[in-house]
Amino acid sequence: MLEGRCLVSRAFSSTGAKWSYMSYRLDITNGKRPFDGEDERECQQRRLCKTLENRERRAGTARPSREQEQEEEEAQDPEQEEEEEEEEDQDPEHEQSDERGGGGEGDSADSDSESDSNTDSLINPIGRDNSISCLLRCSRSDYGKIASLNRSFWSLIRTGELYQLRRKNKVIEHWIYFSCHLLEWEAFDPIRHRWMHLPRMTSNECFMCSDKESLAVGTELLVFGKEVTSHVIYRYSLLTNSWSSGMRMNAPRCLFGSASLGEIAILAGGCDSQGEILSSAELYNSETQTWETLPSMTKPRKMCSGVFMDGKFYVIGGIGGPESKVLACGEEYNLETKTWREIPNMSPGRSAAARENEMPATAEAPPLVAVVANELYAADYADMVVRKYDKERQEWFTVGGLPERAVSMNGWGLAFRACGDRLIVIGGPRALGEGFIELNSWVPSEGPPQWNLLARKQSGNFVYNCAVMGC
Repeated sequence: MLEGRCLVSRAFSSTGAKWSYMSYRLDITNGKRPFDGEDERECQQRRLCKTLENRERRAGTARPSREQEQEEEEAQDPEQEEEEEEEEDQDPEHEQSDERGGGGEGDSADSDSESDSNTDSLINPIGRDNSISCLLRCSRSDYGKIASLNRSFWSLIRTGELYQLRRKNKVIEHWIYFSCHLLEWEAFDPIRHRWMHLPRMTSNECFMCSDKESLAVGTELLVFGKEVTSHVIYRYSLLTNSWSSGMRMNAPRCLFGSASLGEIAILAGGCDSQGEILSSAELYNSETQTWETLPSMTKPRKMCSGVFMDGKFYVIGGIGGPESKVLACGEEYNLETKTWREIPNMSPGRSAAARENEMPATAEAPPLVAVVANELYAADYADMVVRKYDKERQEWFTVGGLPERAVSMNGWGLAFRACGDRLIVIGGPRALGEGFIELNSWVPSEGPPQWNLLARKQSGNFVYNCAVMGC
């Protein structure tokens, strides 16, 4: 997790003197004197720029000074001015190109050279590599402002290059995305305790009423649902802050187990459009937006959960078999050997209340599991405790309690997720259509569960879907 203040924000938020490296060319053309704090290197750069400008002026490529522009404007034919104004009014792209931070191929040679310089160095005095090193350590919350500085910053962030470099350098910042209202999603930044609203999804009534799964992978949030008889995937892009649809798996499904690791995600099991329980699995690459069919699991299962642990993918619990019984086993997928291995008693099992009341298997939520520091934890909604999995003994043991106000309906409406080095529980009390959503966190490395309330907001609904995006 990233702590502290933003390096680039501090660099760009103070006095104009700190912008001196962006003012060299402007000051020379205006004939201003050097800043008092300029060092010898800056003076040399100023002299070099002036020399280049003189050469350009002799070659006829330099831009005229402001005084020359004013004289030309005064001498311009009024009728010609009116024609130019009419042409600008009829061209909506004129303003749009300015808003995007630059023009097209018709820019002058001087503008092109400045753009190339910005692309190469970003923050000129420290160079491109050092600029990127600073940006990597800035909070994701600041990237919108940073992207507005110039086209080079905008391209670095909008294309996803900066997030790829963050992942390569293991600079990860986790945000929590969840939906308490159909078609509406919110994000929460646990570092700055900041709420954000995502654009509203556009879909039909069938999708709203269908079962939905969600998954965050890379810089994308995927929401899986159904429209009439076909499955559909809606994809939210952090880079464009927009939703899109049209993506399809090789074998469309719902009620599957899934988890992500960096830019990849694995989805396993679930049901097809005919209700048949599947054993197949697929790998999704968010950078290429492609699906790869993986070897099938040893057992078909639905309503299962998935996690990554120790570099391997695990499917836990679920319902399978001819009688649709609860499965106590889990399965491990080795990404290197591309093989599955069954692990007995890996599921935390059904609650005592569900067993006593002979509750149908489909009435309970899939196992509420999460991994922190390669350790597997589970939330028991009935006994209100947290359990931990012993890998060597292949058994579960209780480590402490859940937050007191983590209310659910047979596990539905309660989110239990890993968020960096901590576990997150999202839920809250409600009555007569009114209530609250509370976000509680616990860092397992600090000892037995001591839940810290991160945020609380009013909501009359349960948490329908939840995902954590780390990028």
